[in-house]
Amino acid sequence: MRTIKLFILLLLFSVKAFSQVADSTNFSVYYSSPQQYTIAAIDIQGIRYLDTQVLTQISGLNVGDQIEVPGEQITNAIKKLWNHGLFSDVKIIADKVVGDKIFLVMQLQERPRLSEVNYHGITKSEKDDITKKVLLLKGSQVTDNMVNTAERTIKNIFLDKGFLNTEVKIIQRDDTAQVNSVILDINVDKKEKVKVAEVTFHGNENLKSQTLEHAMKKTKAKKLRNFFHSKKFLNDKYQEDKINVIKKYNEKGYRDAVIVKDSITKIDNERVKVDVWVEEGDKYYFGDIKWVGNTIYPSEYLSSFLGIKKGDVFDQKLLDKRTKEDEDGVNSLYLDNGYLFFNLTPVETRVENDSIDLEMRIYEGKQATINKVLITGNTKTHEHVARRELRTLPGDLFSKSNIMRSYRELSQLGHFDPEAINPDVIPHPENGTVDINYQLVEKANDQIELSGGWGANMFVGTVGLKFSNFSVRNIFNKEAWRPLPTGDGQTLSVHFQTSGKFYKSYSLSFIEPWLGGKKPNSLSISLSHQKVNYSANSYYNSYSSPYGYSGYSPYGYGSYYSPYGYGGYSPYGYGYGSYYGYDYGSSYNYDNSTEDDQIQITTALALGYGYRLSWPDDYFTMYHEVSYEHYKLQNMSGYYYFLNDNSGNGSGQFNNFSIKTVFGRNSVDNPLYSRHGSNFSLSLQLTPPYSLLNGKDYSDPKMSSEERYKWIEFHKWMFKGAWYTPVSKNNNLVLHTKFEYGFLGYYDKNRRSPYERFRVGGSGMSGYNLYGSEIVALRGYKDYSLSNYYGSNIYNKLTMELRYPVTLKPSATIYVLSFLEAGNAWDEYKDYNPFNLHRSAGAGVRIFLPMFGLMGIDWGYGFDAVNGDMSNAGSQFHFVIGQQF
Repeated sequence: MRTIKLFILLLLFSVKAFSQVADSTNFSVYYSSPQQYTIAAIDIQGIRYLDTQVLTQISGLNVGDQIEVPGEQITNAIKKLWNHGLFSDVKIIADKVVGDKIFLVMQLQERPRLSEVNYHGITKSEKDDITKKVLLLKGSQVTDNMVNTAERTIKNIFLDKGFLNTEVKIIQRDDTAQVNSVILDINVDKKEKVKVAEVTFHGNENLKSQTLEHAMKKTKAKKLRNFFHSKKFLNDKYQEDKINVIKKYNEKGYRDAVIVKDSITKIDNERVKVDVWVEEGDKYYFGDIKWVGNTIYPSEYLSSFLGIKKGDVFDQKLLDKRTKEDEDGVNSLYLDNGYLFFNLTPVETRVENDSIDLEMRIYEGKQATINKVLITGNTKTHEHVARRELRTLPGDLFSKSNIMRSYRELSQLGHFDPEAINPDVIPHPENGTVDINYQLVEKANDQIELSGGWGANMFVGTVGLKFSNFSVRNIFNKEAWRPLPTGDGQTLSVHFQTSGKFYKSYSLSFIEPWLGGKKPNSLSISLSHQKVNYSANSYYNSYSSPYGYSGYSPYGYGSYYSPYGYGGYSPYGYGYGSYYGYDYGSSYNYDNSTEDDQIQITTALALGYGYRLSWPDDYFTMYHEVSYEHYKLQNMSGYYYFLNDNSGNGSGQFNNFSIKTVFGRNSVDNPLYSRHGSNFSLSLQLTPPYSLLNGKDYSDPKMSSEERYKWIEFHKWMFKGAWYTPVSKNNNLVLHTKFEYGFLGYYDKNRRSPYERFRVGGSGMSGYNLYGSEIVALRGYKDYSLSNYYGSNIYNKLTMELRYPVTLKPSATIYVLSFLEAGNAWDEYKDYNPFNLHRSAGAGVRIFLPMFGLMGIDWGYGFDAVNGDMSNAGSQFHFVIGQQF
């Protein structure tokens, strides 16, 4: 093409040679005798966007230059302009000659500009990915190099995603709406993703192929053992997996192992075969390990922390973890004692045969003192609420453990996103100090419930508010109402639920986690009132069931957040239908209740006080609670076994005054999605032993129910424990194991408590409950089906859950789980058998929304019949609302 253009140019010059006249625009050029000319002027034509002066410099021709015509200067100028790729046509023409002066014209045709790009065959997200990596800017010149680069880049993008057979066709077409502009139509045919059919290792004599394939995290053959792994071939992941293979060899002592070659063989359009050839080398072991530079700790002490001894298989990864990463490693030993500037360098001093001797060179430095402790990002929570949880104070020695503990305490507050808390350590080696900046991100944790539900011919309405970061001291501060006074970490909850005349419930609770503001001593106050009119339902006039409509209960599942990590009095209840069928008729006249109606009124008040212990460690807590419940019954004989003594019509007033103490330890890192730590609690709730003090004979069958149970008495023991153990390297896959045990005792066998019993089975959700029983979840079985008619006195339960997060963002925390569960309930201690358990298994999902709290759904399958009947077991779905422990 260039040769043709040059030929045309020379032809233009030669045409002039046929006529020789005196006119300066009509001159002759003879190839046999080139003439010397001086460039008088250079005119550039055909340019719209480029700078003419720059183009003149690119050509190498300048006004005043001496050139030969014809000659190499003109030819070289054309080549220079052409090589820049900016033009589709280049011509240099002699416009006229005056004496020895020549006037040149450069006629240039710019390449077309890009006006639009259209993608076909890809999704919007794929288009966005391509747009970021392929720079096809509107208005830029369309060159062959641009088109080829775009095609190659797009293929590589889909190659990395497993589309090895992707075809890309880029079509240029003129834009009729714009001059010298083109539209690019990019057609992408991804084909099918290519999967790995087989991975074969060659030369591996000491490590099994299965071990090496397991080390490859993303490159998996299509085999049964890889059922839960992706079998797609991703080139970028394959390159990482080759490094993982070498790391696996290094862990086993083969530090000289290398991959000598590998190949990807295409079987068909959908499958490839991967072959990897390795050279293992020799196996090495740790030799002598000597410590140099240590003055604070003796060498023997450091060796015990290192945990590596002579003769162990050489493992560089293990060595790095024990010296730099592990919480119980050498690095943490120094960092927890203020030696922030400490440095440890393992140096190989001798490699002989199969042994490697190490010299551990230590620079201890001076102890670092904390200078400033900053808190940023707390846009809603007052600084003192976050600062009082910190274990790092100005003037203290630097401690890595104290920073991690501070992180844990900030996470437990619930006001900040646990995944975004960042303790930024800023060392100042010049003066031996360090600043710590706790970077926080607020998250919404207030909750609102405004709902209505229809069931069993009845509408139930619920209004609930929970403010988890309330500020009582700013109630009278007008400027603090935005829309409520917040920022002091207090919790205020109000709740109302009604179904008309049948059921009404009101509750109010308040929690101060730092009473007085100086110590983490909590104060909680709860008050509730509820009324159930059974005569408002025609069903109850013909059948007496101990299980009323499920609505609010002051003894519900809910447990308020506490820095001590145990459940307290619940201000919340949620409507949840019992499995017993109801027929709520419409024949009832909804007037005011009368003295003939069957009514239960319950009023409850609780006052709690908790504090942190310093021994055995400060994860231990103690909590005390005083509670009083008053029950007023009207015409309720037939509903409760303790009223069926023919001593009255089932009317009376009953009281429950109890004291509760909880001794617990909570080291869980995150209250929403826990990865590390444990949570244990031992509680005792008891009433005064009235029967041992008043001298009454409760074995008298003539004693009325109201006299016998006027003051309820019992002692109730609960023991619960839970562990959280990460089972994946990124700590996302978590094994959650827990156990529970409960026992309800009595002082006098003739007046066993009709309240505080255990109802085992189902989702564990509780609502309105006439007995004030402890609701215990056991998925795979119907609600309360493992307990007797009135509740049981003993239960135990075992659970294993495997959890994996879908998202842990502040706006929503979602994780999936699978579980194994077993439990049972008994009436008498003589019948108790901890190995006679009802077993179940299943899966579920949990969703935490800041506005509504934790919700979830589980499917469970109960394997064991209940009293010989499988109707209460088998496949069951369970809805869950609220955090359970």
